[in-house]
Amino acid sequence: MDDLLRLDDRLTADQRLIRDTVKSFVSDRILPYVGDWFEEARFPARELAPALGSLGLLGMHLQGYDCAGTDAVSYGVACRELEAGDSGLRSFVSVQGSLAMFPIWRYGSDEQKEEWLPRMAAGSAIGCFGLTEPDFGSDPGNMRTYAKKDGSDWILNGSKMWITNGSIADVAVVWAQTDEGIRGFVVPTSTPGFSAPEIHKKLSLRASVTSSLYFDDLRLPASAVLPGVTGLRGPLSCLSEARFGIIWGVVGAARACLEAAVSYAKTRVQFDKPIGAFQLTQEKLAWMYVGTAQAGLTALHLGELKDAGQLEPRQISFGKLANVRAALDIARQARTILGGNGITLEYPVIRHMNNLESVLTYEGTQEIHTLVLGEALTGLGAYR
Repeated sequence: MDDLLRLDDRLTADQRLIRDTVKSFVSDRILPYVGDWFEEARFPARELAPALGSLGLLGMHLQGYDCAGTDAVSYGVACRELEAGDSGLRSFVSVQGSLAMFPIWRYGSDEQKEEWLPRMAAGSAIGCFGLTEPDFGSDPGNMRTYAKKDGSDWILNGSKMWITNGSIADVAVVWAQTDEGIRGFVVPTSTPGFSAPEIHKKLSLRASVTSSLYFDDLRLPASAVLPGVTGLRGPLSCLSEARFGIIWGVVGAARACLEAAVSYAKTRVQFDKPIGAFQLTQEKLAWMYVGTAQAGLTALHLGELKDAGQLEPRQISFGKLANVRAALDIARQARTILGGNGITLEYPVIRHMNNLESVLTYEGTQEIHTLVLGEALTGLGAYR
């Protein structure tokens, strides 16, 4: 499909190479199988992680420790192409790099960085991020998971929920209340007292591992604490990194739905002509393209701000709110163009549409990002 606004002309040669490399990987290794993975509710993470690592996609925006050290736009382009395959694939890469590797890279000790980051960049170790709890999603400051000092050790108790990669992870970055404020802990999942049952019966993000985490008198040494941060600033900075990937990723999902709808409209014949020749169908496709292109412009602009060191959390909220909503609207419109075929996994549309229902909610609900923008406009907080 033509890039009518020629947005990708603004990419550098290196960024276009990353685009083409990831697109080829998704075409060869993901698209022929992801419909079956979605139907069977499985994701072959251990099989795919080394391949993703060999492409430099895990922690690709981090410097050192065998990470690729790319710029923000390159990371965004990769997320776009990954999510054109499936939101579960982009989520895996996003959680690994932005939620598990980033806090270790940004706030960890030299020992923590050396122990985990090279292995995670290679895909030989998988990470997860434990913040959300059963009763505290949008209000993480009131989390109940607690770490208490016991001599030089820490004793961790509590639970987390909706954790991508949880039951396959080798290491969990867990955020907990302490007597000195919220702290992050690097928790090897082999530690006694750690358990991570997988969450089943999902109708969204089925090609993704989602788990609960439980900590039952889990003993950690002092060296498990992330020394570089105290308070909510730590986990929220990680979420900003991951949300940036979402802003780009959903453009890929929207584009995949639009491409499927255009292809179908040109070949599906009713009343002796392709349905793409009808004005109502063309109007849908035109608005779908407008939404996709506008989302792409937003992602590119925010990526350039990030590379210039000027990106603010409220701008990330704008991008997440606008682009996820646009992508979900495009997926729903595509579903109508495909008619009954739109609900089958022979086409990607219903899979993307269902996945986007989760993306709308995770890493900041639509409501929370709306309130962030409302506060930015009025100067008045409306969270409580």
